[in-house]
Amino acid sequence: MVLSHGVSGSDESVHSTFRMPEQSIPKEAAYQIINDELMLDGNPRLNLASFVTTWMEPECDKLIQASVNKNYVDMDEYPVTTELQNRCVNMIAHLFNAPLGDSETAVGVGTVGSSEAIMLAGLAFKRRWQNKMKAAGKPCDKPNIVTGANVQVCWEKFARYFEVELKEVKLSDGYYVMDPAKAVDMVDENTICVAAILGSTLNGEFEDVKLLNDLLTKKNAETGWDTPIHVDAASGGFIAPFLYPELEWDFRLPLVKSINVSGHKYGLVYAGIGWCIWRSKEDLPEELIFHINYLGADQPTFTLNFSKGSSQVIAQYYQLIRLGFEGYKNIMENCQENAMVLKQGLEKTGRFNIVSKDNGVPLVAFSLKDNSRHNEFEISDFLRRFGWIVPAYTMPPDAQHVTVLRVVIREDFSRTLAERLVLDIEKVLHELDALPARVANGDAVALATAAANEREMEKQREVISLWKRAVLAKKKTNGVC
Repeated sequence: MVLSHGVSGSDESVHSTFRMPEQSIPKEAAYQIINDELMLDGNPRLNLASFVTTWMEPECDKLIQASVNKNYVDMDEYPVTTELQNRCVNMIAHLFNAPLGDSETAVGVGTVGSSEAIMLAGLAFKRRWQNKMKAAGKPCDKPNIVTGANVQVCWEKFARYFEVELKEVKLSDGYYVMDPAKAVDMVDENTICVAAILGSTLNGEFEDVKLLNDLLTKKNAETGWDTPIHVDAASGGFIAPFLYPELEWDFRLPLVKSINVSGHKYGLVYAGIGWCIWRSKEDLPEELIFHINYLGADQPTFTLNFSKGSSQVIAQYYQLIRLGFEGYKNIMENCQENAMVLKQGLEKTGRFNIVSKDNGVPLVAFSLKDNSRHNEFEISDFLRRFGWIVPAYTMPPDAQHVTVLRVVIREDFSRTLAERLVLDIEKVLHELDALPARVANGDAVALATAAANEREMEKQREVISLWKRAVLAKKKTNGVC
């Protein structure tokens, strides 16, 4: 408990950017100051840049709030939460067609997100490869991993943090995912695995894991190697089983040894939960698993961090049993239908090329047919005036000359919103067309942005001034807990 005292004439206790205030303020004031500042954030439902879930049912919100003070790592104190995580692992493993017997438990772990899951999977591949090379009396100091240039930045982090060479298959104009044939050509004896993406961040496209498996199987037979596959299903892992059940990308393919998926994307849980599933116990080296007992009973752990909240694990279990296969299938089909509504609306304008595919993650990536007068970045900037957050970005090498806009269709993005977005994009195009070319190429955007920033700063100054006067008027305050 912190007891507050009368405030001084300084406003440091009301608003401080760099240092903790010297004195306490009323809890109501602290809440209002922060709440008012957060009003200037974007609307999560209109943030079409993010794959991350922004809405859950009130009943699940209650479960999250009730468990927000539970530290998941205290497994002996919260055995039911641990059991719920294990159930999630087994449900997801069966969803990915893991070769499990009726009474056999799956091998997997809940993570903070797919980034941590990828780090863990990569470490398992690296250690397994090192053990194999040492047993053969060969050097094991130069491991590499083969991916497409379209991988998420977490793969670059893994390679840099854990000293693994990243060998990237370059993209090409019109082909924005990893070419399996080129990937297999890059595989050598030091390749710890080939990483395929089920749902590229750039355009939502699924890479051909089946073809990769077949080509790599042939190369392994010719060379005597046993190079495996990891599938980064961060976005597509909760889509493919429901929309494309016949698509072979998971543990049905013999070389797929591990899969990661983001529960906080199309797993329909708020940010902070991912999963890594291994094909079998043999694919996760035992020496990477730690056993602790100072929290009670013996607890195996394989994570990069230690403490983490239990809320998202519980929320994932809620979604799995609440929705079931039928519920997830209905939601994914609805997302896909809304993506088609948006795509068709954009095509009717006659101004855009659609870069995304109909089969894949429900998103629409598109680029201007003619960007000589204005470009995709300007459209992105102008759309913010309507509240929409639509990212514009350039493709990775060797397709960096292509710029696209991308709209991710989530559960809370309705058909009405899709139609509204098309209308607002048409308004933006009309406004840009009316501007002189020189202005359209940057000046108007800069002026509009500067004016908007000044208005937001004025709001902040007004809020701070009001609360400063309110706090100064109250010479003494009650205790703050």
